[in-house]
Amino acid sequence: MRVIEHWIDGASVSGGEDFEVVWQPATGSPQARVALAGPAEVNRAVEAAAKAFGAWSDMSLARRTRIMFKLRDLVERHEDDLARLITAEHGKTLDDARGEVVRGREVVEFACGIPHLLKGAYSDQVSTGVDSFSLRAPLGVCAGISPFNFPVMVPMWMHPIAIACGNTFVLKPSERDPSASNLIAALYAEAGLPDGVFNVVHGDRTAVDALLSHPDVAAVSFVGSTPIAEHVHRTASAAGKRVQALGGAKNHAVVLPDADLADAARQIAAAAYGSAGQRCMAISAVVAVGDIADRLVQALAEQAQAIVVGPGENPASQMGPVVTAQARDRIQAAVSAAQQAGASVVVDGRGLSVDGHADGFFVGPCLVDGVTPDMAAYRDEIFGPVLIVLRAGDLDEAVALVNANPYGNGTALFTAGGAAARAFVRRVTVGMIGVNVPVPVPMAYHSFGGWKASLFGDVHVHGAEGVAFYTRGKVVTSRWPEGADTVRPGLQFPTAH
Repeated sequence: MRVIEHWIDGASVSGGEDFEVVWQPATGSPQARVALAGPAEVNRAVEAAAKAFGAWSDMSLARRTRIMFKLRDLVERHEDDLARLITAEHGKTLDDARGEVVRGREVVEFACGIPHLLKGAYSDQVSTGVDSFSLRAPLGVCAGISPFNFPVMVPMWMHPIAIACGNTFVLKPSERDPSASNLIAALYAEAGLPDGVFNVVHGDRTAVDALLSHPDVAAVSFVGSTPIAEHVHRTASAAGKRVQALGGAKNHAVVLPDADLADAARQIAAAAYGSAGQRCMAISAVVAVGDIADRLVQALAEQAQAIVVGPGENPASQMGPVVTAQARDRIQAAVSAAQQAGASVVVDGRGLSVDGHADGFFVGPCLVDGVTPDMAAYRDEIFGPVLIVLRAGDLDEAVALVNANPYGNGTALFTAGGAAARAFVRRVTVGMIGVNVPVPVPMAYHSFGGWKASLFGDVHVHGAEGVAFYTRGKVVTSRWPEGADTVRPGLQFPTAH
């Protein structure tokens, strides 16, 4: 069986005594084994990155930018190759995978503007003969730990900006769909990135903990579940590292009585069931406001029942399988638990069998009505094609429901009223908000990140906050005496003259 190896110091490298099976979700069959790094492999990757840091951070912005432009072109040229790797190992449809690659490439495009993004400020004559200026310096070796659901896009939230800022990088992608990261490493090399600047180590918690505790890792970026995000933030912070750790979500779509229900249902269904619901920005909870609930549920049911589920490689498929058999079983158990708690399963995707793919990890779209905030289906992040419906009497009640939830990643409001939309945007305690937009993922030149249990750390990813995270500021105050120096130092605290 094919073995997926690490990429360290510009080459494919074997290492690690343990292996994990990489499954083909559509068929339920193993397709490869990925080597799991231990502390030795992690240390080797960090050493390579540390060795490369000096020369890379000293390289001119012009040369760094040229490499990022080349990478951008190569990612576009290999869009189909990347998408097919994603589909084969994750299960999402090819169109969905291509969209992921495009959104990741947009961060590379943002990083191509690094000469402007790193511009400092200069103040002339702050005191007699004295000038001050500021600049931003790279941190050193940075690490990224990314989830299975976006094996290209989420790592690209991290490494293009970190590398463009002058850092070196060690990526630990998910062991469930690792191949795309190795192709990205090869594209970096083809773009002219020096050896050691970008490295990939595959692994499980052993590799993660080795990165979190390594003394030469300066910063850690993480995207995944909230419990692991808490662990990453706590462990890396205790080791003195800069940390941004993005956790889970329970994203609400609030639908007001004045909304276009047909359009809202189409938008929400796409946001709930796209990528089989395996994305942190998926709409997983609908809050129907006022007397529209029954009509909205009917419209959502019609949308869910019309979705074509099948292998991601099939152009007719609109939704593929989930990533593993364990994920399938957990999702189906969550729907059963909601039903046992008194909710109504309006559309039941449990036990779905796809012709020719009886062993695939398929779960059909599920729509569950009559959910209350005390049910596990509402409290927990299901991370699958399950959309639950709650009811609220008015906008105030809906906002209170959103704000009481421990997560604060994304939310959306569907309405025709500007005043209601403005009030909603101002009052919800959520980091990313859509108004008649169901998946409000910011463009690369803004920053991505939630509030509350959806983010541990103070700085969001990509955009201006991403540049700030991967750099630290310096302020220089300088004086160059001319001729006889009339300024005499004093023992008192210095002031401007």
